[in-house]
Amino acid sequence: LGDGRAILLGEAIDRRGQRRDIQLKGAGRTPYSRGGDGRAAIGPVIREYLVSEAMHALGIPTTRALAAVTTGDDVYRDTVLPGAVLTRVADSHIRVGTFQFFAARGDVDGLKALADYAIGRLYPDLASEPTPYLGLLRRVAERQASLVAAWLGVGFIHGVMNTDNSSISGETIDFGPCAFMEAYDPATVFSSIDRNGRYAYQNQAGIAQWNLARLAETLLPLIDAGSEKAVQAANQVVVDFARMFTEAWYATMRRKIGLASEEEADGELIQALLDLLEANEIDFTRGFRLLAEAAENAEENGFLSLFAEPTGPRQWIARWHARARRDVVADDARPALMRGANPVYIPRNHLVEEAIQAAAERGDLEPFEQLAAVLAHPY
Repeated sequence: LGDGRAILLGEAIDRRGQRRDIQLKGAGRTPYSRGGDGRAAIGPVIREYLVSEAMHALGIPTTRALAAVTTGDDVYRDTVLPGAVLTRVADSHIRVGTFQFFAARGDVDGLKALADYAIGRLYPDLASEPTPYLGLLRRVAERQASLVAAWLGVGFIHGVMNTDNSSISGETIDFGPCAFMEAYDPATVFSSIDRNGRYAYQNQAGIAQWNLARLAETLLPLIDAGSEKAVQAANQVVVDFARMFTEAWYATMRRKIGLASEEEADGELIQALLDLLEANEIDFTRGFRLLAEAAENAEENGFLSLFAEPTGPRQWIARWHARARRDVVADDARPALMRGANPVYIPRNHLVEEAIQAAAERGDLEPFEQLAAVLAHPY
């Protein structure tokens, strides 16, 4: 599991009294490096630093980049690259894959120790429940549903959502071949190894549910070994994930179009807007931000100018205004709600690549520092 580049140093209590894991990535071989050297080139380190800090600024749970340092050593990949090490912190680095590690070996005692530790660390209120391990599964499901909905709200594509990149704390972890979508297309893929679109933008909720099913399998011996009732209870949590995600996604998308109340037809209104963006290849971030500006000053020309044929978008705006008049949010409060849900700045891939190239080829960190400063204030 994993690529063997990460090593957990331990835990520390931060200034807010919160327990944090401290982990190095790229410091050298670990017991799980297999044939790899355990090193990291400067490019992946800079990418994870920029994107994880951008995610934090966007208000999305994520591991944080504490430091990035060059090592002075060369790393040999397709070419010779400068080596670097990332220090990251997280509420927890425990993954679904961590549970699979013990389950695959039939180590029920180790599995129980891990689950008890995870509950005590992340969900201490579950310890007094009659079914704490089933409760753990449900909490992870809730966190993952909320996390993936937040990703979709900003157009984020993780790229490699395997079980070892699925955190039970509900934090975004491991920023490898990830990107923020530009022209809206739900089938967008951002990973050279993902030839069949398994981790495409539109498939991320389904993959999160698949990962949850793998976690459920590992917990069955703890919920009630050999019990059909335990299987049914765990399976129900996995099935419920679809509802959890749908509710979180609708809540995210309602905020993006400035709605706080719920109506049955909201789903169709949201999908109609997404269909317009897709058909016209509109930039996801820019499209929603200009819609927020239209709410602020009733000037819709900026949003409409994105479309070659504005008739459809104009009709959608009329429907949106009619729906907004029935909402609990006052018209003068709607722009602030939308600006807080629709960023101006995201780590666009070409800018991240420019920062990486400048650092790797010229030792120039100025593009990195400029980009990091802008991404710290995305709204």
